Amino acid sequence: MELVWLEDFNALAQSGNFSRAAELRHVTQPAFSRRIRALETWVGVDLFERTTQGATLTDAGQHVLANAQEMTRRVYQMRQEAREVAGKQARSLHFAATHSLSFTFFPGWVRAAERTSPIEAIRLHSDNMRACEQMLLGGEVQFLLCHQHPEVPPLFPAESFYSKVVGSDVLIPLAAGALGLSPEPTSGGPQPLLGYTAESGLGRIVSARLRKEPQPPHLQTVFSSHLAAVLLSMALEGKGFAWLPRTLAEPEMTNGKLCRALDEHWDIPMEIRLFRPSMALSDFAEDFWAKL
Repeated sequence: MELVWLEDFNALAQSGNFSRAAELRHVTQPAFSRRIRALETWVGVDLFERTTQGATLTDAGQHVLANAQEMTRRVYQMRQEAREVAGKQARSLHFAATHSLSFTFFPGWVRAAERTSPIEAIRLHSDNMRACEQMLLGGEVQFLLCHQHPEVPPLFPAESFYSKVVGSDVLIPLAAGALGLSPEPTSGGPQPLLGYTAESGLGRIVSARLRKEPQPPHLQTVFSSHLAAVLLSMALEGKGFAWLPRTLAEPEMTNGKLCRALDEHWDIPMEIRLFRPSMALSDFAEDFWAKL
């Protein structure tokens, strides 16, 4: 048994796709497939059903999943605590945060949190939502900071994690003022959309909102990225409109460089949540959590 096999297993169970999971694990797909097969050989049963649509957990795989996630989290936590006890590492808090919150919300929020709970050291991992979820699942970080919408649950089991609301935000459809978009998104020609890729948590939220709409807008995706900051730059260039977090786009809205592309009906309110595993963390991390 190797720890890397369990990490691969968790990534494939989360994504349901060999190529996406291999990308997430930064290995080639053939190498990733060999490691999954090695784990199945060690266990002695198939853990995934392989189809042309992807990979789904077998009954045995479902049974293994919770234990595999718990084991990887505990191994990483054991390593961190051992280093702290030996004085090899400062008593650190490890966060994963999506890109947009890393640049906008996180610095001010963590400064405010330090007023009640001084922090010796912080390590922040900034990535897309899918990668951040995998870091929390695998125990590489203690906390995940992300946007959250009630209709779009994160891709990890709710019973194994706690969360707290630490802020709020809203996705607003914005475009350069000179773009001249139609005020009626359900009529006329398609609106040029700057969209999010599948790795983006914001993209999941936008997609869920559009699926709920009885008359969804007529959109044509002309550009996509998992980075809200990239979509903001493209919007400023007049390439289309994008649903952008207010925490990110407020300066451009204030100075008039970005204006509403659609009315308030199309705004999407969100929470900013901090997630952590339900298993006990270090005393230092637990103290931080309790004082939030």
